Amino acid sequence: MQYQKIRDLREDHDLTQTDIAQILSCSQVCYSRYELGSRDIPTDVLIRLSNFYNVSVDYLLGQSENPKRR
Repeated sequence: MQYQKIRDLREDHDLTQTDIAQILSCSQVCYSRYELGSRDIPTDVLIRLSNFYNVSVDYLLGQSENPKRR
């Protein structure tokens, strides 16, 4: 499963993979694998991304088209 939403959000905020990797305290390669779906995103990382972008975890996972949190 590719995580297109996290890539789109990153690009919409004019951030690089390295920028987000630094925020998440991981390597750029690790973050790249999250975007590509070759590595599952841990729950704590999903929550951090959700908080950073102010969107729901469901939106990040592609389970909802509505980015708003409940």
